[in-house]
Amino acid sequence: MIAFLAKRIAVGLLTLVVASIVVFAVLEIVPGDPAQLMLGMNATEEALAALREQMGLNQPVVTRYLGWVSGLVVGDFGRSFTYSSPVIELVAERAVVSLPLALMALILSTAIAIPVGLFAAARRGKAADTLAMGAAQFGVAVPNFWFALILIYVFAVWLRLVPAGGFSGWENGLLSGLRALLLPAIALALPQAAILARVTRSALLEVLGEDYIRTARAKGMPRKAVLWRHALRNAMIPVLTILGLQFAFLLAGTIIIENVFYLPGLGRLVFQAITQRDLIVVEGVVMLLVASVVIVNILVDICYALVDPRLRTR
Repeated sequence: MIAFLAKRIAVGLLTLVVASIVVFAVLEIVPGDPAQLMLGMNATEEALAALREQMGLNQPVVTRYLGWVSGLVVGDFGRSFTYSSPVIELVAERAVVSLPLALMALILSTAIAIPVGLFAAARRGKAADTLAMGAAQFGVAVPNFWFALILIYVFAVWLRLVPAGGFSGWENGLLSGLRALLLPAIALALPQAAILARVTRSALLEVLGEDYIRTARAKGMPRKAVLWRHALRNAMIPVLTILGLQFAFLLAGTIIIENVFYLPGLGRLVFQAITQRDLIVVEGVVMLLVASVVIVNILVDICYALVDPRLRTR
C-alpha cells in the first residue's frame, strides 16, 4: 500500500510541475501589455515603466518563473495589483463560497445519479429504463446555465422561496448561506447527475452479467441485495473515476454559474482577474485548482484500492 501511495504522489507532483510550466507559458504568450491594460491608454511611459518594474515584467522569463514557483512552494502566491491584497487572502475569502458550493453539488448529483442508475440497470430494456436514460440524455445535452435561469425563474421569481442571487456571508447564519447556494448547487448538479447516472447504469450492466452474480441469484438472494451488496460495489471503480473528475470540474468550472448567481467565489475571481489582466491572481488560482484536482485524483486512487484490493499491488 505504501508503494502504491508513493507512486501516486510522485505522479501528482510531476503533474504539478508540468502544469506550472504550461500555466506560466500560456499567460506569457497572451497578447497585450498587462501594465497598459491596468493603467489605461492614457498612462504615461514613466508610470508604465514603474508598474512593469513593480510587476517584475522586465526580468527574464526564466527568472520570473523560478521566482513564482519558489513562492508557490512556501505558500506565497504573490500580491494582486488590482485588489492590492495578497492572492492567498483573496482565495481564502472566495473559497468559503466555492468549496461548499462544489460539495453541495457533488452530494446532490451522487444522491440523484446512483439510485437512478440502479433503477435503470435493474429494468434494462423496459420503459422505465428508456425513460430514465432519456432524462439523463436531456440532462447531458442541456448546459447548466440554462438550468440556472429556469431555476431562478421558478423558485426565486415565481415562487420566491430562495434568493435569485448574491451571497450575504456565513456570518448571517448557516441556513441563510445554504439557501443562497441551493439553486446554484442544483444547477451544477443536474448535468453531472445525468452523466453519473449513465456511467452507473453501464457499469452495473457489465457487472450483472458476471458468473458470481448469477450464482448469488441461483442461491435465492433477493434481487435488491444482489444489486446493492455485490453489483454496486464491484461497479464502483468507473463511478469513483467520474466522481473524482466531477468534483474537480465543480470546483474549477463554476465561472458561469457564479456569474449567473452573482456569487463571490473562485470562478468569479478568475473571471474578473482575466478581464483586468491581473496575471498573478490568475496564475495562483489556476495552480490551486490544479493542485485540488491532483489531490482529488490521489484520493480516488486510494478509494480504488479500498474497493478492489488487487489494485494495491500495481
